[in-house]
Amino acid sequence: MRQNSQKYVHDINTFEAHFTLMNPSVKIFAGNGSQALAEKIAQRFGAPIGKINIQKFSDGEFQPIFLESIRGDYVFLVQSTYAPTDNLMELLMMIDAAKRASAYKIIAVVPYYGFARQDRKDKPRVAIGAKLIATLLEAAGANRVITMDLHAAQIQGFFDVPVDHLDSSAIFIPYIESLNLQNLAFAAPDVGSTNRVREVANYFNAEMVICDKHRKRANEIASMVVIGDVTGKDIVIIDDICDTGGTLVKAAALLKEKGARTVRALITHPVLSGKAYENIDSSVLEELVVCDTIPLKHESKKIKVLTVADLFAIAIRNAYENKSITSLFVHSQLKARNQ
Repeated sequence: MRQNSQKYVHDINTFEAHFTLMNPSVKIFAGNGSQALAEKIAQRFGAPIGKINIQKFSDGEFQPIFLESIRGDYVFLVQSTYAPTDNLMELLMMIDAAKRASAYKIIAVVPYYGFARQDRKDKPRVAIGAKLIATLLEAAGANRVITMDLHAAQIQGFFDVPVDHLDSSAIFIPYIESLNLQNLAFAAPDVGSTNRVREVANYFNAEMVICDKHRKRANEIASMVVIGDVTGKDIVIIDDICDTGGTLVKAAALLKEKGARTVRALITHPVLSGKAYENIDSSVLEELVVCDTIPLKHESKKIKVLTVADLFAIAIRNAYENKSITSLFVHSQLKARNQ
């Protein structure tokens, strides 16, 4: 009788375990740095935002606490890791808490991947911050990472877990088409952006120019030249990050001096530190279009925000349903269209 009872309990436990694995539900949670975006993503996905409390102590420490069961669930944690580093630490601790709460899969949704500009040793005795962050996310317990417009695509190679690298072109291209610009041309604000800009330019069968810059030190440009003819053109500058706005403002001014009719910029991640807002507002830019991967600190008459919520909601659903996310990698679509 005792053996039958033990077998019955074992069978029930096995059934429950298999049922949980076969039917895990989706829970979407937000860190403090991406609360507004996470709520939009959850709304687009069709699920309520998960309940979590980031408990803060008087000395500055904090502790994430999930206020609902996540055992056996797909847990998507939405947090951009922009400054301060509390945002990164929050994400790491949320991952750890989810792992200890027996989540089935833990997916870090990082719309803006901070420290991505530190992707190599470009001088002696420096850290490779982008690699360190990848190591920390994996060590904390992330099973997958979904991000957008890494500063360098090869950062995906720093991970030993799957990385879904979404492309803001899926958002920017329809916006550019809606502008109906007469003499469209694209500009790369530096040599490092040429591949990103070239693919969009090819999509529109438009010309591309390059603003080649030389820096003396970080956030300070010594010189810049324009490679290509911009006379009478409606220029669209495309890049992944706008920090102080120095490069962008100088590039826009130089393009106007060289004869451009209008200059606007489409930048994925609005870091916008220092005097960035003042620089943008006083520039010759028609507008600066950004994504909501980082919330704006201030309002600006020249800054327009496009949401990435739909794109991330689709990526989350496809990841959960084990469907291809290739359709969200716009590079493949651009290449197919232009072949």
